[in-house]
Amino acid sequence: MAINQKPLILDVEDKPSVGRGLLLSFQHIFAMFGATILVPIILGMPVSVALFASGMGTLIYQVATKAKVPVYLGSSFAYITAMAVAMQQMGGNISAAQTGVMLVGFVYIIAAALVKMLGTKWIDKLLPPIVIGPMIIVIGLGLAGSAVTNAGFVSGGDTRNILVALTTFLVTAFVNIKGKDFFKIIPFLVGLTVGYVVAALLGLVDFTPVLEANWLEVPEFYLPFETGVFNSYDLYFGPETLAILPVALVTISEHIGDHTVLGKIVNREFLKEPGLHRTLLGDGIASAASAFLGGPANTTYGENTGVVGMTRIASVSVIRNAAFIALALSFFGKFTALISTIPSAVLGGMSILLYGVIASNGLKVLIEEQVDFNRARNLIIASSMLVLGLGGAVLDLGFVTFSGTALSALAGILLNFILPQEEPSVPQEEKEPVKKQAAPRISGRLSEQH
Repeated sequence: MAINQKPLILDVEDKPSVGRGLLLSFQHIFAMFGATILVPIILGMPVSVALFASGMGTLIYQVATKAKVPVYLGSSFAYITAMAVAMQQMGGNISAAQTGVMLVGFVYIIAAALVKMLGTKWIDKLLPPIVIGPMIIVIGLGLAGSAVTNAGFVSGGDTRNILVALTTFLVTAFVNIKGKDFFKIIPFLVGLTVGYVVAALLGLVDFTPVLEANWLEVPEFYLPFETGVFNSYDLYFGPETLAILPVALVTISEHIGDHTVLGKIVNREFLKEPGLHRTLLGDGIASAASAFLGGPANTTYGENTGVVGMTRIASVSVIRNAAFIALALSFFGKFTALISTIPSAVLGGMSILLYGVIASNGLKVLIEEQVDFNRARNLIIASSMLVLGLGGAVLDLGFVTFSGTALSALAGILLNFILPQEEPSVPQEEKEPVKKQAAPRISGRLSEQH
């Protein structure tokens, strides 16, 4: 069924002019930057390596998918706990964590090979609209807590943070709705810039890191062998490493959900073309390559998907150039330091809008696919997925732990298979035994959908 939505300003294969393209690419850089650098900050990894790995991983992904999917890869939050525990158990050594993430990349590659052999028809049966819709909602709203906290909307929150977040949010929203010409397609860049200036005026920006940083700095790579230039670590295949592998089940589920979201936004089925096997392959190789250099695992970024949805710019060229910019910027010490000074309130204001766009696309799936919530079966599936996904539910099986999106998806898939089918609800006036009138009525309704 065709999706009724505003047409894209730039489709996947389209290319903007050089000047506009650079600004559009920088918008994606700013959208992913806060989350991408937060992961290495939490884990004690070099931010420059994470930024370099983000650009490199995105280029690897584009090659694997034949440049047919406007996806940007950044640092994955899903592996933070597992990697932190592995580091702690190894006395601060990163060997187990990095080896584990590299093995996760191989798990993705194996999964891609299985999809290639078995095909993708099973995806439609495994993930019908009643499962996909709530899953997308959980992906978006599952991030809502961090957005609200960063924006300062918490008990005892600093009013300055709230003011900065509101300014960023409102400027982005108004530019997106009322902006003219090129400004209309760079709302996040405009919103972030205005929010940053307001934050600086309110004394929320510390420029000390910028003053102390060098203009040019080589990223602080870690490599799995001895080197006289960079730090090194040893490959390690102990239990601390293997404990990271089950997280791949979570991120593969999120991978499918993210690509489904993006497919709905640009009206394409990326799980079929270029295919789930290619998207998994690109994601897996990117994570393994990042870990090899001492960076965090990579994953498809909802923030950048939100930018595509809001701006209706789906150009792979824009994404690819953003990756090249990220690679280059990882060597500019002062720029990396400057971006790291963006206050959390600015990122929070942007995230409220971005994460909301993702969740709203889940509602869009349910509406456009005309999922009937008069049927108890659909109501039960959606309700259980939303409560489990957003309620903080955890299922610990000993050898693997499911939570958040993964648990929600697992519940939806199982319920879809075990709950009995129902007859579709039929309005009373359509229950008349006049078959000759029923056909034209149904046919007319179908023709209106197309």
